[in-house]
Amino acid sequence: MPVIKQLSTSVINKIAAGEVIERPASVVKELVENSLDAGARRVDVHIEQGGADLIRVVDDGCGIAADELPLALASHATSKIDTADDLFSVRSLGFRGEALASIAEVSRFLIRSRPHSAQGGMELEVHGGQLRGPAPCGCGPGTTIEVRDLFYNTPVRRKFLRTGPTEMGHAAEALTRLAIPHRHVHFTLKHNTRVLHDLPATDDWRERLASFFGAELAENLIPVENEERGVRLSGYVANPTHSRSNNKMQYLFLNGRHIRDRALQHALSEAYRGLLLTGRFPICFLRLDMPPEMVDVNVHPTKLEVRFQDGGALYGQLLGTLRRKFLSTDLEARYQASSGDVAAAAADAQQAAAARRELADWAKGELARQTAEDPASDESPIAEQRRFPIEAPPRATAPLTLNRIDLPSATRFDAAHTESAGVPPAALPASGPQAADSRSALQVHNRYLVAESDEGMIVIDQHALHERIIYEQIREKVLAGAVETQNLLVPEPVDLSPAEAAAALEHRELLAQLGLTIEPFGGDTVLISSYPAMLANMSPAEVLRDLVERLSDGGRTPERRDLLDAMLHSISCKAAIKAGDRLSAGEIEALLDQRHLAQDAHHCPHGRPTALVFTRDELDRQFKRI
Repeated sequence: MPVIKQLSTSVINKIAAGEVIERPASVVKELVENSLDAGARRVDVHIEQGGADLIRVVDDGCGIAADELPLALASHATSKIDTADDLFSVRSLGFRGEALASIAEVSRFLIRSRPHSAQGGMELEVHGGQLRGPAPCGCGPGTTIEVRDLFYNTPVRRKFLRTGPTEMGHAAEALTRLAIPHRHVHFTLKHNTRVLHDLPATDDWRERLASFFGAELAENLIPVENEERGVRLSGYVANPTHSRSNNKMQYLFLNGRHIRDRALQHALSEAYRGLLLTGRFPICFLRLDMPPEMVDVNVHPTKLEVRFQDGGALYGQLLGTLRRKFLSTDLEARYQASSGDVAAAAADAQQAAAARRELADWAKGELARQTAEDPASDESPIAEQRRFPIEAPPRATAPLTLNRIDLPSATRFDAAHTESAGVPPAALPASGPQAADSRSALQVHNRYLVAESDEGMIVIDQHALHERIIYEQIREKVLAGAVETQNLLVPEPVDLSPAEAAAALEHRELLAQLGLTIEPFGGDTVLISSYPAMLANMSPAEVLRDLVERLSDGGRTPERRDLLDAMLHSISCKAAIKAGDRLSAGEIEALLDQRHLAQDAHHCPHGRPTALVFTRDELDRQFKRI
């Protein structure tokens, strides 16, 4: 029969190490958090061989008194909480008091510390849980911790470590998550002999972000600011032109602590719905500052997950703030040449300028020579060119691929459609400085519209833009319950597969909201008795099959909101004009006019940009004018 016995302190600390110290990056996180809690203004991190050989963290924080140094390495010893009630008002990054004890149990550990008021420092060594010291030492104010040979006495854990570069990548990410929100602290990160980061303290958060992720991303960040019910939301989200194939660049910080929260990440995705392609994830750097009483941070060993007192309110605050920001922000995609192209263009411009100067100098010298030979003569090359200007070659008579449009007329895109959507034009955001002039639009290859704008030139995808306009019109009518339906004189039977028929009949109410009325007809056949009037040119059977395919896709029933949105995407895509459709002058004009009435004319419902702006400066650069 098994005997119940008390575990030793060493075993307890090793178990805690298994929960808290997963890899060298975990050590970096715990030590740097302690430095920040100690009020450090500078933190230096030195790592060797990905952290398996050495992790050294040096700070200029408050330091540890000599008599408290052994206690700092005891299990569950901390200066950050006193009672159980303090767990519900935690204001520091660390509070459990088990990190140093766990690290020291599985490494060769050295700590040196000196309070600012002390004349000298003290050091303490721990090898696999065995203390040596403390003893006096010379050190500056603050604390230095060295962790060598991590997991040397737990070989099973050590053999699961990855290669040095891989572990270093995780350690660098751990420091990144702490350095981003604490921009007023100077951080350095060194791996072996190479300095990876030297981040001086700064008041500009965008500058700190640029140090990690580059100036291009930092320049395309949209500032966010909102405060509701004592919760302050601030930071940046990336322009939809910048996204990732995963959610690893979604940085959420709660009172300076990096967290992961599925509900907030879902709110972020909802805010970007229709702005990003399927499979792409938004980028964000957002801070949530709230009273500590409104959140419980003691729900996860690494404190990565938290529990909010009112998660629903935070969800709505994040979603509403971002949507309002996007509606008031110009999200138009802009052409940007690569750095190599810009450098090459600059070099070409310099060569061209030098050639022009050389030609001008030669022309001046030649003119002076001829004038000196015959002052009364006006037959110099320049004078000859003035008298007989060079004529441009005759234009080709073959038909061009560009279709010049400047005749407004009636169109199949009835402007009344937008007014019937229930959104008065005055309530919608202004078109911005990149507004296209519909009177001078060109249709290129029967798929793109090229127009002049105040900013330069704008190229519009006719299908993507029309799809966005139709989507907003249908969505407004569906939400208002005002979709116009057309009854069929004779109900149309549609044969489906057993799974499709079951899905269609199960979601009859949802289909009815879209104006598609169906009823069973026996077996796997259903009858369509009415369908949306706006889809009069489409086959009712085709519309039903496409919607049912989405209903039965994925092996699980999607959320009602997502399903409805997907159906609207499908309908608007099928009803919109296609790439390759030739448009009349009036159709082009009406399409561009309705562009300014859409709430989000920058992207189609699937997230593709509807237009691309070429600024005058970029055009001049490409044509070597600057």
